[in-house]
Amino acid sequence: MSHAQDNSSGSSIARAFVDARRAGRALAAYPASEPVSLDAAYAIQDEAIALWPDRIAGWKLGRINAPHDTRYGAGRLAGPIFSRAVWTAGTVPTRFGVIDGGFAAVEAEYVLELGESAPDRGDWTAAEAGSLVARVFTGVEIAGSPFAGINDHGPAVTASDFGNNAGLILGGEIAGWRDRLAGLTCTMSIDDAVIGRGGAASIPGGPLDSLAFLLNLLHRRGRRLEAGQLVSTGAATGVHDIVAGQRAVADFGEDGRIEGLAVPATGDTP
Repeated sequence: MSHAQDNSSGSSIARAFVDARRAGRALAAYPASEPVSLDAAYAIQDEAIALWPDRIAGWKLGRINAPHDTRYGAGRLAGPIFSRAVWTAGTVPTRFGVIDGGFAAVEAEYVLELGESAPDRGDWTAAEAGSLVARVFTGVEIAGSPFAGINDHGPAVTASDFGNNAGLILGGEIAGWRDRLAGLTCTMSIDDAVIGRGGAASIPGGPLDSLAFLLNLLHRRGRRLEAGQLVSTGAATGVHDIVAGQRAVADFGEDGRIEGLAVPATGDTP
């Protein structure tokens, strides 16, 4: 099987996902032939980014588990986070839309904010990448796609639809993060039942390794990370499915809590 993706097919996939997301409408099946490589998937993602009427505020990372990591040559995948889908957590639950018949999940995350635009290079290490970070926040990634099977067909399918991202709830700033990051822990609850426990150590190589991976990936894609952009570094307690009407709480201990409420999507959400 060829690892190339037909350009017209890639364009039609990008258009189908963007149209479905903008309408808040589920897709019963993948729109065309599935991409068989991450390069093909990111080409589709880039076409969808160009179609989406918003600017990129940051990026999410997701883990690629064995044996897919060996087959696809990467341990992570990335997707864009758009500015209108970044919400600041408050005293009441943050409402976020989920597409009926699609996929939706919540993930407790550690979110890095870049203090400067990244120099254009492709050989970043975690230690070097850390020098670009100005602040670190708690966060909850809203994973979501119009296609309910987005995670069931391998990482290339996942990457092709914005990396299965539908938004980010940004929590409080983590004080003293450079000394504390490796030891941070958190839990995730849905409807008052704890369904996940973990922390920064649950992310392979840690959050700064996620950042280094992203910097190198974007370099290969002809993109860059810019000052002020956010990087949601990966699920710290797992990926937890959620449906409209359910309430999620990510508890980061002394660094605060983030509450979210899933509601039916009304369209124009990533």
